[in-house]
Amino acid sequence: MAPRVLLCGADVVLPDRVVSNLTIVIEGDRIVDLVAGPREVGTDEVRHDLTGHIIVPGFIDVHVHGVLGVDVMDDPSSVCAVARQLPRFGVTAFCPTSVACSPETLASFLAAVGEARMQRDPMSARVLPAHLESAYINPDYRGAQPLEWLKSSSEAISSKIASELIFRPDVGILTMAPEIPGGMDLLRAARAAGVRVSLGHSGATYEQAIEAIEAGAQHATHLFNRMSPMTHRDPGLVGAVLEREEVAAEIIGDGFHVHPAVARVAIAAKGRSRVMAITDGTAGSGLPRGACATLGGRRITVGDTATLDDGTFAGSIATMDKVFGVLVTRAGQSLVEAATLCATTPARELGLTTQGAIVTGHMADLTVLTASLQVAQTWIGGQRTQNP
Repeated sequence: MAPRVLLCGADVVLPDRVVSNLTIVIEGDRIVDLVAGPREVGTDEVRHDLTGHIIVPGFIDVHVHGVLGVDVMDDPSSVCAVARQLPRFGVTAFCPTSVACSPETLASFLAAVGEARMQRDPMSARVLPAHLESAYINPDYRGAQPLEWLKSSSEAISSKIASELIFRPDVGILTMAPEIPGGMDLLRAARAAGVRVSLGHSGATYEQAIEAIEAGAQHATHLFNRMSPMTHRDPGLVGAVLEREEVAAEIIGDGFHVHPAVARVAIAAKGRSRVMAITDGTAGSGLPRGACATLGGRRITVGDTATLDDGTFAGSIATMDKVFGVLVTRAGQSLVEAATLCATTPARELGLTTQGAIVTGHMADLTVLTASLQVAQTWIGGQRTQNP
């Protein structure tokens, strides 16, 4: 039997407070005790002194396309390759996220997601069901999504639902625009099949958005970006998402896609239990400025964000440790509040009942930060990964 692990001396971010010099006791893959102050090391126990560090629940990114030069859609090995790299940024679980593509490419991607979920490497981030940033969006709000693969008619949508999308077990989230032809039928079919519907890449009016929410949409893809904006006379999709409790909203936390002041306002409006901080990270994430990578097979260049050759924004270059830092240093969030946004709320929204918080009985998925909020260690299922 593997020895118990004691993580000692750090400031530990619990769901409601930060506790100094708390010992986290890990047995197997679980947190089995939280002990105030120092604790004697018993037989078959290993102590790790983390004095001067901060331990937060492992980050969960529900919207990430790639990292360090690898896009999850590059080839069948790419999902696993991204999973191996994400722990260095404190990520313990993630939703591999697609772009609009051919049916054959989608099938290959979902097969890779399924394989990665069945054959998990204990040193890799947990692979969650895929997030399809899909073909079922408004072309006028497509951003970097390739126009050639967008579905333009209700016939095209209805004829492909079952075979391409809805009945695949490794699909968790579907980003879609409810106002496109056949959109509401697609939404209802997706919800009936247990797929989490996210409103995004959409020009929906306030009224159309409310109809979609009342039909079961419960997620919003990168709030403010690529959606009809809110004004004081026309709330649009943004206003509907901010208003309705049923919807949990993603916010890209790079400090660029959403100004930290606006992020702070949105978080205050919805509450931290209804907001998920995301990266929308691409293969350009973690690469130096000026580097090139791909997004769904198209070239992107790393700058303040990722851009296509024509200058179109194409996701971010953020990693979750940077997102956590932006929330704390620029968006006015405490350590507890930032951990809620980066781990607790994503876990709850995805039904991960034993992840996202440091409590007894939960999985020992933990991120150890330095005092300057740099990742020092990542623990997944009670095992320390190979952080740089």
